Amino acid sequence: MTRPVGLMILSHSAQVAEGTAGMVSQMIGEDVPLAWSGGDAEGGLGSDLAAIIAKLTALAERGAVIVLFDIGGTETHAEMAIETLPDAWRERVAIAQAPLVEGAVVAAVEATSGASLAEVKTAAEGVFS
Repeated sequence: MTRPVGLMILSHSAQVAEGTAGMVSQMIGEDVPLAWSGGDAEGGLGSDLAAIIAKLTALAERGAVIVLFDIGGTETHAEMAIETLPDAWRERVAIAQAPLVEGAVVAAVEATSGASLAEVKTAAEGVFS
């Protein structure tokens, strides 16, 4: 069996990121590789590029990853983190333009079915359509 698409959850708030990841784990179980990063390096609101790169690299070295984010700078940091990946890994990472919590749950459900990266991204982005 192929490894399911992994999820990288990014938020300006550590509590939101951890809570979203926890919700996904409670609903889906441990079958979908999952990582989260929230808040800045000092524990405040913001995002920590170094932490995002480390966690995204750990996920991407093992397979496809969909990245979900909440607002503004987290998307920029997601894009910057993807740029640091080796070329072969970059093409298996995608950013979903989806609401964070709902998109993460829908993406995780789709990933457990063995869906491709494109299918998981489409499912997450179609959550309200």
